[in-house]
Amino acid sequence: MPSKDQILEFIQGSDRLVGKREIAKAFGLKSQEKITLKRILKDMAEEGMIDGKKTAYHRMGGVPKVTVLRVVEIEDGEAIAEPENWSPDSPEKPPRLTLVEKKNRAALKRGDRVLARTEETGPGWLAYPMKKLPARTDGLMGVVEINTAGKAWLAPVDKRVRNSSPISDLGEAEEGELVIAERTGRSPRAGVKVVEVVGDPLAPKSFSLIAIAKHGIPHVFPEAALDDAKLAAELTLSDEHREDLRSVPIVAIDPADARDHDDAIWAEPDDEGGYNAIVAIADVSYYVRPGGALDKEARKRGNSVYFPDRVVPMLPEILSADVCSLKQDQDRAAMACHLHIGPDGKIAKWRFTRALVRLTRNIAYEDAQAQIDDGSAPNYLQHLWGAWTLLNAAREAREPLNLELPERQVRLNEAGQIEEILVKERLDAHRVVEDFMIAANVAAAKALEAKTAPTVYRNHEQPSREKLISLREYLETQGLKLALGQVITPSLFNRMLKDVADEDEKALIMEAVLRSQMQAYYGPTNTGHFGLSLGSYAHFTSPIRRYADLLVHRALVDAYKLEQPAPGTDKLPKASGLADRDRTNLGQITDAISQTERRAMEAERDTVDRYVAAWLSNRVGETFPTRITGVQGFGFFATIEGLGGDGLVPVSTLGREYFRFDEAAKALVSESSETRYAVGDKLELKLAESNPLTGSLKFEVPDSEGSSIEQRGSRDDRGSKGRGKFVKPRRGRPGNIRHQGRRRKK
Repeated sequence: MPSKDQILEFIQGSDRLVGKREIAKAFGLKSQEKITLKRILKDMAEEGMIDGKKTAYHRMGGVPKVTVLRVVEIEDGEAIAEPENWSPDSPEKPPRLTLVEKKNRAALKRGDRVLARTEETGPGWLAYPMKKLPARTDGLMGVVEINTAGKAWLAPVDKRVRNSSPISDLGEAEEGELVIAERTGRSPRAGVKVVEVVGDPLAPKSFSLIAIAKHGIPHVFPEAALDDAKLAAELTLSDEHREDLRSVPIVAIDPADARDHDDAIWAEPDDEGGYNAIVAIADVSYYVRPGGALDKEARKRGNSVYFPDRVVPMLPEILSADVCSLKQDQDRAAMACHLHIGPDGKIAKWRFTRALVRLTRNIAYEDAQAQIDDGSAPNYLQHLWGAWTLLNAAREAREPLNLELPERQVRLNEAGQIEEILVKERLDAHRVVEDFMIAANVAAAKALEAKTAPTVYRNHEQPSREKLISLREYLETQGLKLALGQVITPSLFNRMLKDVADEDEKALIMEAVLRSQMQAYYGPTNTGHFGLSLGSYAHFTSPIRRYADLLVHRALVDAYKLEQPAPGTDKLPKASGLADRDRTNLGQITDAISQTERRAMEAERDTVDRYVAAWLSNRVGETFPTRITGVQGFGFFATIEGLGGDGLVPVSTLGREYFRFDEAAKALVSESSETRYAVGDKLELKLAESNPLTGSLKFEVPDSEGSSIEQRGSRDDRGSKGRGKFVKPRRGRPGNIRHQGRRRKK
């Protein structure tokens, strides 16, 4: 018989699952010896030598050869995971495994679950993902509910999670409170225990907290990072190694409620019909140096996340809202991009310096626009608008993708309660700043290319063939054609939109074109920016809130020998350029910050949805003018015009008619009448449900006679039928759905 140590050594050394059968076979054990082996394995488990089950043992405190892991952190572009089924009663902390990902697979993000093969090495544990598993309840945040039997349940606040979880340990939580919980066992049915009470789930502050917990956004700075930030804030500034631009009337134009100020601009006409300009950007690389605790936390966050009631900053507020932020009448460190704008609006020359600036003005977009409109603008604003007319002319000649889509804004009062929800107004002042920033970003990319330096590009690839085929099929239902044999350019879509006279139809086509676009991302290899119609593009202008921009600043520091030491302290890293590990690991870093950007976008959108649902929660039963934004076999989605807030109309509520789903036309079509629900149709809908906790809305077709659909059929249909009114389906038993056309592969 093998000894216990020999059995343990065999279990640890095997490259596959080891159970009782594999042990018996390895040591040549016969029938009676197998009974003895069973007793030995039981003793080893009781003694804490091994764990697992008879078909798969592993060392106690170790990890099974094949197991389910949950990603808990992204560190320097690498996914770090822990065993999902680690017993909460185990005296040892769960081991952390570094996931070795294949290059052709989508990058993992925090919260992902994978089935993986594990391996214990000298430095630690490695895991090789075999397949990605479906997500379980995210965040474990919810509201405490008590049923009639007195049993406590956790009602989820994520609209993707349908089932409540039993609460085994309520702690100090009370019914109706928003709480954070954790699982008490391996199975969801084992229940959860409350670990933190957040408070009133309908308090406005809770909406952003829900998003922070759900998406796993880091929001508490570790002490080491805060200590670094305090040291950095004490760094001295002088003009000895900086270009002194304090006499230049540089101005920052930002939202009225801006929490930080990354950028400021100046322009002055030259004698040749062009302009000299400066784009001054906060010199964050001077304060946040690679390798320290502050830099590590900034990289982990990737970007700031903006909610209506708060910001989760990438950098501690002593830097993001104060020392780094460009403020009126205060000396600030800046990275200055000097531009020469030719009479044709093209950037003829550029250079980068580290500078000292003293802003003439911080001004809101609305105030700057008002001064331009009423003629009271000072020269420094008039010159900016003059330079912008040239930049704008060059932009129009370049023909970037022109999609002006509405953006919702939530305004809160001093008590944090919703004051109004509106669509942001798009002003020329916004376009002025935007075009100056684009010019500086292009200059940064080209300046680094000129030195063959490492570059973090902002890439936006042209639409994939699959997306273009789907767009073509939809456009055909609207009487428009898209030939796939031609070169696809942004100007092609612009001309298509220009030919659509009806504004409602144009908005509809814009949304379809937007859905066909690829997601922008960061990467060390240049693939161009399709949407902006640019060959090279980098993000340089927002280093307070984006780690990508900070990397670009560091690359410029190295490429153009702009290094400056950290005077007055030996506790911060000396270099402010790129670290060696960043040069060799840029692909992993850009993958990670692309993920954090998507995480922030989802969290911000979820939070606005919750605010909209809260705003509408007292208006359930009212009817609203809506427009259909999406159609599926199970129903259609509609949004309230002028407000936003997407809600579902389930097909089961449409009455006794049978509807088939026309996938190409994105429409539900009745088989017994002319009733048709298609993307773009306008109709009055009744708000049936509004859930602020999940941000979800549900609509119903109203019962009143005369409710109508303003149908947006194809142009050919409109030529013969016009805009007809259609009788709504009668309510009754749930309607069935039949599908036609090709099925998409899941």
